[in-house]
Amino acid sequence: MNELAERTEATAEETQRNALGAVAPAGRAVVSVAHDADEQARNLVGWRQTYDQLAAGRFVGTLTELPLDTMKVFRETTSHTLRQACEVRGDAWWFGIPVAREGQARIDAQPIGANALALRPGNVEFELLTPAQFSIYGVVVRGDVLRRYAASVEHISLDERLPGTPIVHADAARIDRLCSLLARRLDDGGHPHVNPHAHAPNGPLAEFERNEIQAEVLAALFDACSTGREPFVEPASRRRWIVSQARDYVLAHRTRPVGVPELCEQLHVSRRTLQYCFQDVLGMAPATYLRALRLNGARRDLCGRAAGSVQDVAAAWGFWHLSQFATDYRRMFGMRPSEALRAVATP
Repeated sequence: MNELAERTEATAEETQRNALGAVAPAGRAVVSVAHDADEQARNLVGWRQTYDQLAAGRFVGTLTELPLDTMKVFRETTSHTLRQACEVRGDAWWFGIPVAREGQARIDAQPIGANALALRPGNVEFELLTPAQFSIYGVVVRGDVLRRYAASVEHISLDERLPGTPIVHADAARIDRLCSLLARRLDDGGHPHVNPHAHAPNGPLAEFERNEIQAEVLAALFDACSTGREPFVEPASRRRWIVSQARDYVLAHRTRPVGVPELCEQLHVSRRTLQYCFQDVLGMAPATYLRALRLNGARRDLCGRAAGSVQDVAAAWGFWHLSQFATDYRRMFGMRPSEALRAVATP
């Protein structure tokens, strides 16, 4: 019976991997280049798709992918007008955000237009018509992850947020933030290389870094798909209490970076309510304040007479990436952590 359960669990995990179409270890960006439309279609693993080139000339396409644990982020560029028959495999959702608008892309004959994104669930075929010199950001997310995030962090059902139509018209600023986030993460997700099976020189991202990226992408996607409804306005005393409880929780778990989704689950509030409370009480986003809180705690330890090494202090406050900690510390306090430690050691 145990053996059967293990096989069932392994099969479920394999299905999820197929839905994401991982081509490299999670957290390592890879780049592929194609000189044929069919080759371009094959490079995006985890899809059933066919590309028909509709204009004369030699085709060139690129694909930059960052596979993560629960999603895949990618950027695709194509040189010629294409008709694409596409289908994401398995329990997953695809989100596509065009970024090059020399011509207008269409999904199922509907123009996507400016300040809009396209989306389709897995196992549903759709058609894309893309112009020459086209570029698009894509995110494929596991369906169970979207449903859990919607319920525990956004406090809505997934059906309430994702429409049945293939196009969502969004606020321009939210689309820009989403594209900027995807661009930054694709560029920072490792050293891209042409061979998708080769090893990146700096290795894959650590688990906490992958979790941070995934939380950021989910929040940006839900913002872009938002109906624009304002969160319930909590009374002033309740807003202060929520901020205070968030602070206490982070301090109680200081040895690891606590993210906004975890806070929402612990405090039983939606992400938008948490953001509203922090903005109202402190004038800043929760993630910004909570990172500053941990940096200040590290500063006090470094300036204390019983301080250990910089690495020990950083780890004690949940900063596992030492060079990033040093950069953030210097930006916040105008000196490197090692300088603060030396100042204490100097009689």
